[in-house]
Amino acid sequence: MSAAVQDFLDMLAAERGAAVNTLAAYRRDLEGAEEALGDLAKADRSMIANLAGEWAALAPSTVARKASALRQFFGFAMDEGWREDDPSGALPKPRTRRPLPKVLGHDAVEKLMARAELEASEDKPASVRQLVLLEMLYGSGLRATELVGLPLSAVPRDAPLITVMGKGGQARMVPVSERAGEALSRWIALRPNEPASKFLFPSREGKHLSRVRLFQMLKELAARADLDPAGISPHVLRHAFATHLLEGGADLRVLQTLLGHADIATTQIYTHVDAARLV
Repeated sequence: MSAAVQDFLDMLAAERGAAVNTLAAYRRDLEGAEEALGDLAKADRSMIANLAGEWAALAPSTVARKASALRQFFGFAMDEGWREDDPSGALPKPRTRRPLPKVLGHDAVEKLMARAELEASEDKPASVRQLVLLEMLYGSGLRATELVGLPLSAVPRDAPLITVMGKGGQARMVPVSERAGEALSRWIALRPNEPASKFLFPSREGKHLSRVRLFQMLKELAARADLDPAGISPHVLRHAFATHLLEGGADLRVLQTLLGHADIATTQIYTHVDAARLV
């Protein structure tokens, strides 16, 4: 990786507060472009145009993401005085359409909840933890990364709210339902203390529950609830949170705040689900 790309990534981290996962995605895209073209700071328009062939087999959304990373890099390179021109006009411009989120119906959510509550009735730690995770994904709209990384100190005490550190290090307050609060209290009483961990959902290695394990747990729970595991994931439950709030008459700006979207255009993707209310 060239020094120019490293400087660009350092800028994203320092000035824009880019999250670790975001930085890793930029790094992969820019390193891939440098493998094909060499030092990006010296690449000309004809070289950039050749990327269309390199990316021909990729999905339009992937091409759009890679092109966006390069456009931002070239803008940074001009600001730093490394280049006098911006060759990003030669990048491929795929037509992309933002996919609509998968919608989980109320009946499916109820079946999932009922199964989780049944399994947690014996107060086994793993089953109670599963119930808490499900309640907070659907009841608070948390991202998987936000949920598994919650510190123990985030547990609400005086108010039914929890502080979450979202993308780009942005903190926001999200509600904790009565059901989630009750499940949380049960989990705190059962939560293992060894090894010592600062996380609400610790792992055996002293870290926190992984996103991959959370994903697996939901798939397994869905199968036991006689639901198609392919239609269940942490993000699908976050979509259900947003969709069902809109159906209930929630304001789009409120929803934007709860979801932690920087741009309301991202939140507006959910308006497609409420056609009946619009009519």
